[in-house]
Amino acid sequence: MSRLVVLTTNLMDASRVQSAVPDAAVARSLADDALSGAEVILLDLTSGIDPAEVVALGAPVVAYGPHVDRDALDAALAAGCREALPRSRVFQRLPDLLG
Repeated sequence: MSRLVVLTTNLMDASRVQSAVPDAAVARSLADDALSGAEVILLDLTSGIDPAEVVALGAPVVAYGPHVDRDALDAALAAGCREALPRSRVFQRLPDLLG
């Protein structure tokens, strides 16, 4: 399975990801060592981290955020994220995102 790293400051999101993907790592900032070697990065757009900086790390990035914040989702795509999804959809699709 791919090494998934969720980049979030939201402990509930981190818990939900690790519940679905037990070997997923959690990073709280770009300086976190958990990001090294990531094969897929799941970026919480509410964390305040610039999607372009995450994309620059080199691993595919799937961004997620509130469904009502279409501007943030569109900006994540423009920054080079592979996908930008509403929060509810990302948790439904976790296994698929690793493929």
